[in-house]
Amino acid sequence: MYIRIRAFPLYLITVFLAGAVEAQAATSPADQESPLLHHHLSVELTPNTHEITATDRIDLEIEPNRSSLIFTLAPTLLIESISMETPSAVGPEGTAGIAVPFARMHAGETSGQSVIVTLPHDHSRNMTLTWIYRGAINDPPKEPRHLRFVTPSETAGHIGEEGVYLSGETQWYPDLPGSFGTYRMTARVPQGWTVVASGRKEGEVTNGGKASSIWLAPDRSEAFTLVANHFVTKSRVWHSGTGQRIDLQTYFFPDNAALADEYLDATAQYLEAYIRILGEYPFDAFAVVENFFASGLGMPSFTLLGSGSIKRHYVQPYALGHEIVHSWIGNSVFNRDDTGNWVEGLTTYLANYYWHEVVHDDRQALEQRRMMLQSYNLYVQPEADYAVSRFLRKHDEKDNAIGYQKSAFVFHLLRQEIGEESFWRGITTFVGEYRNQPADWVAIEKVFSRESGRNLRWFFEQWVEQSGAPVVSLGEVRARRVTEDAGTDAWQLAVQVQQSEGPFRMAVPIRITMKESTVSRSIRLSLSPSSIAEFVLPDRPLRVELDPDLMMFRRMARHQLPPMLNGYVTDPHKTVLRAFSDAASPLQQIVSRIADHELPESKPTTSIVSEESSLPQEGSVLVLTGAGQSQAVSKLVRDSCGDRVELGETGFQIDGQAYEGPKLAVLFSCPRAYVPGSVITVLYGVTAGAVEKLSRVLFYYGWHSYVLFQDGAVTKRGIWQGTPDVKEVRVDATS
Repeated sequence: MYIRIRAFPLYLITVFLAGAVEAQAATSPADQESPLLHHHLSVELTPNTHEITATDRIDLEIEPNRSSLIFTLAPTLLIESISMETPSAVGPEGTAGIAVPFARMHAGETSGQSVIVTLPHDHSRNMTLTWIYRGAINDPPKEPRHLRFVTPSETAGHIGEEGVYLSGETQWYPDLPGSFGTYRMTARVPQGWTVVASGRKEGEVTNGGKASSIWLAPDRSEAFTLVANHFVTKSRVWHSGTGQRIDLQTYFFPDNAALADEYLDATAQYLEAYIRILGEYPFDAFAVVENFFASGLGMPSFTLLGSGSIKRHYVQPYALGHEIVHSWIGNSVFNRDDTGNWVEGLTTYLANYYWHEVVHDDRQALEQRRMMLQSYNLYVQPEADYAVSRFLRKHDEKDNAIGYQKSAFVFHLLRQEIGEESFWRGITTFVGEYRNQPADWVAIEKVFSRESGRNLRWFFEQWVEQSGAPVVSLGEVRARRVTEDAGTDAWQLAVQVQQSEGPFRMAVPIRITMKESTVSRSIRLSLSPSSIAEFVLPDRPLRVELDPDLMMFRRMARHQLPPMLNGYVTDPHKTVLRAFSDAASPLQQIVSRIADHELPESKPTTSIVSEESSLPQEGSVLVLTGAGQSQAVSKLVRDSCGDRVELGETGFQIDGQAYEGPKLAVLFSCPRAYVPGSVITVLYGVTAGAVEKLSRVLFYYGWHSYVLFQDGAVTKRGIWQGTPDVKEVRVDATS
């Protein structure tokens, strides 16, 4: 999921600086480094009018030769005054004594604005700028523009009766591009509302129909987030195995308040594991906060999850665990602005993947490696590929495949390259050295090279700075009988491995099946298109399989991947077969959404047909069918799925297992007969009601070959393997 981002896109900063006073352009790069800001915020929120009234006293230290500062602030906020106090200009009450001139520069109607504050020529190094401003922040969340929900609901910030969400993107307080801040905030909201913000709560009182709370964030941070709503709060004090005290909290809407203990228990479990890996938790508290729109956001000291996610028991490692890891990776060690985003890759590796190793779930760990590879191979076409070091933020599934999945696999490859001890020592050292500081891929290379005692320049150049992935296949596999020194018989196996892209340096795992047993070996590829390795075995080898446990990152042909809905989604030629007769069927909602929105990954228009005879001879097919229609598609299913699937009027069979009941539905995919690389995907509901809840979320379930549903809830998932790279061993005639 997403961590918070900076409030000022790079292109806006460029516009702002280009129009600044000439003295700004003459300063050196060192002079332009943004200072550490100490914000003393006092805000009052009025949800029914979308308004904020605020004062921000900003303590900062700047070079005496700076003549101006360029801040960002939301364009809807009206600045009433900006004044400056210095050690010699403080009034009797500590208020600023000098008004300073400022000018506003807009970068488009909705993009934002810059505020150029002109400083006196004789200003001191230390000063306080006091801003008084007010205005409306009213950008109601909008649904994502994709059929697959790869992004949260879209809003820059909102104050409304349904809830308050103010993040760094909102630009709700004055900030300097590239700066890091510490914060103290007093927030007032109507009685009955509760504020949650980054950091720890120092106190809360209710008076005169207003609830006032004080929040302190004493550690450097890139942004400060405030949310508010009608919450039911639950908390507990928890101590880690290392003795650290952390306040665990939930802020849920009344309908979900009963789920608090489940989330608190899961939070404690994740914290216990990751404190041992990453070191002391960086904050005093961690809260799970329910949001009024779809989101999965990690902030310093809390995560903001949409109501739908909370209801779905969003405690999995890729969900709650992912946001907890962001407490260290991204919210304590920052991503350096305008350089490659390494944060999501490392977080994905530690949370989505490594958690399964922590709990010794080898099967799920394999599935995560499979998903990383499938994501890259399905969503990243070679001509659109780019280097991991160029990933900044996820906009679509291609970005996700590179910036999250491939990047995560890079850390898995690094771990294999330098070994367990060096890798985990490097992780701990990196997090400790760069706490409350920005880091980049260069810093990661530096730390891991030092901790492993190796020059890893080639590794980071190949896997981080270079786009693409190796295309590896088995070549000739031959064996002959030999006699060992002790006079016993043995077999010498020669395995050729070829690579057609790169070339890449890597270790290629193979599995050798013999008459009585199997063994695993590894072949080290150098910068050549072909390598041959020889092994002496105690038994006759029968076959060799390339990378059966998916431990290497590579580009694979589509037929090598398991069949799944995402195979349909990413096929450049797609057809929907509307195999149902009831116009009021929930399946029609899926057809309408595809027709209205089109899958974002596809350029050609998806064809929609109502007869099997109208299906084109190329591409993948999505079949939507239901009650009374199973026989109409039985031949189509049988031709592609064989005996894996059988549909009936009251149920269906998957891999010989029968399932019966009116609330049952199944989504399954098989390689499309006679069309290599394409799939046929079928959604079948025993009754119309069985698919009603799936009509809006169908494309969530794209990573498995089959998914079974009972009244819309998943009851079982499975994978049917693609075509493995296996070679039978040829035995030399002299043997």
